Amino acid sequence: IVSEFILLGFDISPNLKIYFFFVIFLMYTFTMMGNIIILYLVFSVTRLHFPMYYFLCNLAVMDICFINTVVPGMLKGFVQPEVHISLELCLTQFFIYFLVGTAEFLLFAVMSLDRYLAICLPLRYFMIMHRSMCIWLIAGVWLGSFITIVMPVALVMKLKFCNNLIDNFFCDLSPVLKNSCTDTSMIELLSVIAASTLYVSVLVTLISYLKILLEVLKVNTAEGRGRALSTCSSHAIVVTLIYSSCIYLYATPAQGQRAHFNKDVAILNTVVVPLLNPFIYSLRNETIRISLSKICKIMLSENQ
Repeated sequence: IVSEFILLGFDISPNLKIYFFFVIFLMYTFTMMGNIIILYLVFSVTRLHFPMYYFLCNLAVMDICFINTVVPGMLKGFVQPEVHISLELCLTQFFIYFLVGTAEFLLFAVMSLDRYLAICLPLRYFMIMHRSMCIWLIAGVWLGSFITIVMPVALVMKLKFCNNLIDNFFCDLSPVLKNSCTDTSMIELLSVIAASTLYVSVLVTLISYLKILLEVLKVNTAEGRGRALSTCSSHAIVVTLIYSSCIYLYATPAQGQRAHFNKDVAILNTVVVPLLNPFIYSLRNETIRISLSKICKIMLSENQ
């Protein structure tokens, strides 16, 4: 009976491992700093107590959970030949990874709807997107994520394993299932059904941004149109990265037959996207930048 797994990580030279360790560590540090700054600002600055910032705050929490679930083990793999992880810890990582990941897809859809209402229906925005609605939407995101993944994850936790080598840097679905001694067809079927959440999220996000784009093209001033297009395009880059990488990893056939390339693609949604989120969605926001600037000035004046 397998009681622990060995994460094989990346099959690269020792010199490259040192290089990647420092690069990933820097990305991890910047991600943590960016998200902690956002959380601090949203909680401490009254003018940020609005629906959009509640969603951004929730996104920051998700990114912090996400990278702390995966990245520490990845970093350990760059400095150790083998990373041992207990069966219980592996399954816990598996659960948190998919819970937070699915919640993030749903949150992206909610945030795109929020931007649609703010830009296309500004007069009705606060009537629709009031505090109670925000709380219900955020609760719905987490509850929807839990309902989506609970059955596949529960079945994975009941599996018996006859091999303990995982060809990845964390406990992902395909590498874990490959080690099972028992039939996994039901889990694979439920995973395909769960992946429909991803497609629904993509559809809602796509329709929302298309409607926003059409509304933006009606703006008379070139400056206003350019600013709106710049915001939408940067959001679209992040959304495209995370959706395309996850559709490739979890919603296409033969996921387990391309393990080496899967690890490279997984870096996008486990490291790159959490790094981009705070800078694209939050720190480029003018209100957040002004609030951050004021707090920095206050702190500097107090130290003088």
